[in-house]
Amino acid sequence: MSEFKNVTVQKMANIYFDGRVTSTKVTFADGSWKTLGVMLPGEYEFGTDAHELMEILSGELEVLLPGSTDWQPVSDGGSFEVPANSKFQVKIHAMINYCCSYS
Repeated sequence: MSEFKNVTVQKMANIYFDGRVTSTKVTFADGSWKTLGVMLPGEYEFGTDAHELMEILSGELEVLLPGSTDWQPVSDGGSFEVPANSKFQVKIHAMINYCCSYS
């Protein structure tokens, strides 16, 4: 899906890591929501409250998922899932444009 219809978009972006990571919340009519954002090159650690599906729309990264010791490469069109109440790390090699879904 390349676009969302009939949504509410939060005007103010969430800004993390001194502006190197940003996201904007998109809420659907059924109350579900996603975030759309950008990550600039660097290394970051994130914590989750809910299960997350991270879709990489463009760019290159490596992800270290909870319980793993191996970094996994992910690039354009790829995705990865992170369980609720956990932490994961990413190494961004080329600017990432992403969509994150929560459940």
